[in-house]
Amino acid sequence: MTVTRPGFSVLCVTVNESQWGRHRSFPPRGPGFLLPLVVGVIQVVGTRFAALGQPEHADLDVLGILLLAAGPAALLLRRRYPVAVLGFVLVTALGYLLLDYPRGPIFLGLIVAFVSAVMSGHRVAAAISLVVGYFSFLWLPYLLGVEEAPGWAAALGLGAWLLVLLTVAEVARGRREQAIESARALEEEERRRASEERLQIARELHDVLAHNISLINVQAGVALHLIDERPEQARTALAAIKDASNEALSELRSVLDVLRRGYEVPPRSPTLGLARVDDLVARTQAAGLSVSKRVEGVPRPLPTEVDLAAFRIVQEALTNVTRHAGGAHATVKVGYEENALTVQVDDDGRGTPATILGGGKGIRGMSERAAALGGDVKAGPRDGGGFSVVARLPLKEEGSKEAG
Repeated sequence: MTVTRPGFSVLCVTVNESQWGRHRSFPPRGPGFLLPLVVGVIQVVGTRFAALGQPEHADLDVLGILLLAAGPAALLLRRRYPVAVLGFVLVTALGYLLLDYPRGPIFLGLIVAFVSAVMSGHRVAAAISLVVGYFSFLWLPYLLGVEEAPGWAAALGLGAWLLVLLTVAEVARGRREQAIESARALEEEERRRASEERLQIARELHDVLAHNISLINVQAGVALHLIDERPEQARTALAAIKDASNEALSELRSVLDVLRRGYEVPPRSPTLGLARVDDLVARTQAAGLSVSKRVEGVPRPLPTEVDLAAFRIVQEALTNVTRHAGGAHATVKVGYEENALTVQVDDDGRGTPATILGGGKGIRGMSERAAALGGDVKAGPRDGGGFSVVARLPLKEEGSKEAG
């Protein structure tokens, strides 16, 4: 979109897109007790029903239920102590198995503890628990006389199942880390864009206010000087002050409207550009500065950002002439080249490079505007006196076609 409120087209796009650098992050985690509660209910209730058809195993007494519930209860601490919780749940599950209690969904808590350890980055500890669990659950019941010796099918089946569990946990961890890294990169990008937006806001406010405030300052000095001796001329200066202040307020309102509402309200005024340089020259002349304008080449439609930047550079250059050149004559030249637009503002005043460049932000702001479009600004004293500002802004062929 290229049409927006006057003097703020580029900034409106960036503010609307990133909403002032709002940082995105993952939604907060759910309640920490919910998963352990669900796991505990499934282990205890599910195993209780499964025990009804397993008379060959020991009865599920209080100790068995406590062992089934202890692992899920420990999961409450899985985020703070993932390795310790994994070890505890492994021991409780192994103890339940060695006491020959009925089989059922008794490993669900161990699976959750294992995945939590992997997701938290404790991959070595999780791998060790996998190896320990494989040999313990496979051979300890046989060594203690609880079960018969495991066959090759059982050994291979358990090993394959544990490898699947490890693979799933690693994939989940990788995706989570990738998502966190993407969120972090997005956050950094939005911080950078917010910083650029603040710079753009400062530049726009400077450009919106500096020119008109400078005219007001000059005309106020004239009015004070003439108010007693030549009141009619003072009236002219006061009228110029009124016009400049109205223009400043109008542009400032446009800026504030964009900041408040973005694209919620359609633009009501044309975008500032070179088409309004004549108005700018007229206001500057009304402030007492002699200004002439010259166009070289064939005028043609320009990309919005180039048009605005050219206008702002001319505006800032004339502001500097008004402030520092002291009764000078200024010439504004706009040149349409095949692949570039040049704007040049020369004056024959008595301002020196030290007074023009020292401490001000105008030259730097012009340079930043041009650099953002791939162009440059050259500013310095002219031979024979005065000062010159020359900006060259490249025109991309596709950008010009779109603008046309």
